[in-house]
Amino acid sequence: MRKRYVVIEGKTPEISVQQARTLLQSIDLSDPIGLRDRAILAILAYTSSRAGAVARLRRGDFSDAGDHQWMLRFVDKGGKSREIPVRHDLQHMIAVYIEGAGLQKASKETPLFRAAIGKTGRLATNAIHVNDICRMMKRRLKHASLPERLSPHSFRVAVITDLLDQGVALEDVQHLAGHADPRTTRLYDRRNRKVTRNIVERISI
Repeated sequence: MRKRYVVIEGKTPEISVQQARTLLQSIDLSDPIGLRDRAILAILAYTSSRAGAVARLRRGDFSDAGDHQWMLRFVDKGGKSREIPVRHDLQHMIAVYIEGAGLQKASKETPLFRAAIGKTGRLATNAIHVNDICRMMKRRLKHASLPERLSPHSFRVAVITDLLDQGVALEDVQHLAGHADPRTTRLYDRRNRKVTRNIVERISI
């Protein structure tokens, strides 16, 4: 009987806090494409959402829940939906993008993030595709002189590791990440790698 192979850590590379900040700060905000890209990357960084869920966002999915709290409603794998509170800096980035893209009065079903029209700096009417988000991030990483092996999923690793490192309960992080099983959440936890790295540096050979 074959031994069962158990994955104890995911293979997705983690983006560091400094790398994420550098990436966001490197974006030229002089046209709607830059405003769009910053908003997309910030959502990935501050909600731990999947790129596919971001691509599916509609104008009505960004809504005012009252008491100065805005929410994002994501549709995840299997059609499951969940709402995540939007922190104030992210709210500002999304609002600036909406204004720059002329989406203030758009219908609720209008794609929140639209595809680009070539290299014109203008947006089309159709929604951005998840593959376009991945390619966009690669271009932005290259422009910022950051490792191009990073991907939208790298933000999920960073968020989950950071929150667990701060002592946030696993079940709360699991809910944020949209995982049905806490074991899946643990695959994104890179705290053990950090501990191991500290230990190996002390070897006296």
